[in-house]
Formats: sequence, structure tokens, C-alpha cells
Amino acid sequence: MSTSNETLFIQHFGNEESRTLNYYLNQMNGYTALKKALGMKPDQLIEEVKASNLRGRGGAGFPTGVKWGFIPKQSDRPKYVVINADESEPGTFKDRDIMRYTPFLLLEGMVITGHAIGSNVGYIYIRGEYTREAKLLNEAIQTAYDRGYLGKNIQGTGFDFDVTVHRGAGAYICGEETALLNSLEGKRGEPRVKPPFPAIEGAFRGPTVVNNVETIANLPFIVNRGGKWFSDLGNLPGSGGTRLVGVSGHVKKPGLYEFGAGGVTIRELIYDYCGGILGDKKLKAVIPGGSSSPVLRADEIDVILDIEPLQKIGSMLGTASVMVVSEDYNVVQLLRRMIHFYAHESCGQCTPCREGSQWMEDIVKKILRGQGREEDIDLLEDIASNIDGKTLCALGEAVAWPVQSFVKKFRPDFEAFIRGGAHA
Repeated sequence: MSTSNETLFIQHFGNEESRTLNYYLNQMNGYTALKKALGMKPDQLIEEVKASNLRGRGGAGFPTGVKWGFIPKQSDRPKYVVINADESEPGTFKDRDIMRYTPFLLLEGMVITGHAIGSNVGYIYIRGEYTREAKLLNEAIQTAYDRGYLGKNIQGTGFDFDVTVHRGAGAYICGEETALLNSLEGKRGEPRVKPPFPAIEGAFRGPTVVNNVETIANLPFIVNRGGKWFSDLGNLPGSGGTRLVGVSGHVKKPGLYEFGAGGVTIRELIYDYCGGILGDKKLKAVIPGGSSSPVLRADEIDVILDIEPLQKIGSMLGTASVMVVSEDYNVVQLLRRMIHFYAHESCGQCTPCREGSQWMEDIVKKILRGQGREEDIDLLEDIASNIDGKTLCALGEAVAWPVQSFVKKFRPDFEAFIRGGAHA
């Protein structure tokens, strides 16, 4: 496939100077978008974001402008801009580099978002383990206040906006937006019953937009160069801009890559950009969007790395975090480790997730010990199907979908342990 060579983020990564305000102003046209955005009416701004075809980069892929449009124009309560910087999906590591190297992109994007929805308050909910990124964000925020890019009467425009960094405490469940909001409010980090949705009743019961770091960091580019320009960076209808793609696992050149949305297949990514499989071994499996996305076999990688193409073959783009597995890796052990993570991170609120995830881990452990039975494989599928779609949040699907896909696509690997042909 052909893809645009234009990138927005990655050329700044690795450069310690890029996090400074002077670099942002002089090398990245920093804060020119904010001045332009504050000269636009909120509805104009929302329409420009809709035209950009910017979709959420946090996993769900929902159109950002449409999401903003759900916020009521009039509200008796303050409105809030909340950034989901929890980034705790295993295999995902893109947002931390945005915060580390280009924090002002995020801050400028937040103020633009505030103007669009009528909010004067923003929070960055950051993963507790990101101590370095939290420190750098707070330093950038203080600089922005000192230079008049945050606070009262920003750059003499009459618009006020305040930003606070709120550090999480290491709970994966707080990547779910309503659990994040509960945690932000000082409550137990567990998902809320919806409706009401955050756009109507979110942080502190006020209308709230919750967006991913990468999503909001795109806004200065969109405002400066236009929604159509941003949309044209994408290669498929409805997917605009570029995507940061994280690649980990058994490849020769793991790391972060950036492509026009929908501009590369998984095969091209692995073999043309990442140099192929370590040791020149054969590919066994690919997890395309973070550990919760259904696994693909080696014969399924001629698929465009984007939302709809992956949906059509039964997987998902998620956070565009590609995990590559070589031919000699134990996929049953891999699944056990994944289930263990989700069982440990379940908040325990929903019985199917709380009980089912631990039950499935116990079964897979038994299979790995060579004590499994043929019917255990079917039992795994049955438990997963009774979790899928039956919990308050998507953590249930996050554990059910990998189990369903691994069992479906690599059943012989499970059978080998049961029949004594393999050992953990």
C-alpha cells in the first residue's frame, strides 16, 4: 500500500529539546492554533474536527467531533475536559512519548477542546507508574502558566483554562472512562452504570469529554491546517490523520512508527518496517491492538491496520499496539499470562468478570501442567462467552476475546498439552 510520508509526532521523539516551550513555539508553530481556535465559534470548531475524521486513539475509535457534540451547550454545572493518560493496556507505549517529548501539543489541544465545549477546567489522569511523564507534564504546565498560555485571560483573549495532573495508583480498570472519573473524584476506581454517559454527567456530575492523549494532541494540527487536510492524511474513508503504531515482541526493530491512518498492512509493518521476525523465524501470531484484541494467525496479516478492516476479520485496532509472536513461542503460556493480568486487574464489581477470569486462568494452568482434559478447551470457550457482553465495562471483553480467539485459532496447541505432546 502507498501511504503519505508526512508525520506529525515521531520526528520530535528522542529530542530532549522538543519538550521546551521555545522549541514548541519556534519549531512546531506552537500556540498559533490556539489563537486561531479562540477566534472561531465553538460550533465552527466542532464542525472542523468532524471534518477532520479524527477518531479516538484510545481504543474505541469513536469520532472525536461527534463525541464533543454530545456535550450540552447550556449547563448548570461546570464542564470538564479530562485526558485519559492511563495507558495501561499491555503492549501500549505511545502516549508516554507524546507527554515526554511534546507536552505542549497536549496542553494546547486541551485549551482548544475547552473552548469547543465551553469548559474552563481540564484534568490529565496519568498512569501512576509514569512518574517521569507526570513530572515533565507538571513542569510544562507551570511554564504555560508563567507564559500566559494557561490560567486567566489566556494571551489576552479573555478565555480562562486551568489544567491539573492527577496521578492514578496503578489500576488498569481506571483506563475505563467512568472508573477514571470515579478515581479522579477520590472514589473507588470502578465503572459506573451508564446512562448517564459522561457527556451528560461526568466528572463531579458535570458534562465531561474524556479523550486519549494522542487524540487531543492532534488538535493543533487540525486547527492550523484544516480538517480536510488532516482527513486527507488518512488512507481510508472516515479515518483521518496519522496513527502512532507501537510494535513489540519478536521483531528485529520494535518501537514506535507513524503512518497515515489505514496506510499500512500488518505484513508490511512487520517485514518492511520492523525488519522481519527475530532470528529469521516464522511468524506464528499477531495481536494487533493491545493484549485485549483478538489474535490473528500468520495467514491473516494481509490486512490494513485500521478500524474497519480489522473488524471485518474479527479483531480490532484498539490502541494500534502490535504484538508479534514467533513460531517457537508457547501461545498457551502467553494466554495464561494475559488472563492472569485481567483477573488481577478486575475491579470485582461484576460477577462474570470477577469469577470467570480467575476460573479461566485456573483451567489454562491445569492444561499447561498436563492435567487438562479435552472438554476443558470447550469449557474455556463457554466461560468466555458468558463474560462477553455481560459486564458493566469492556474489561470483561478484554479477557473473553483473547480466550475465544486463541482457542479458536490455536486449538492444536492446547490439545498438545492435554495429550502429553508438550510440556510447560
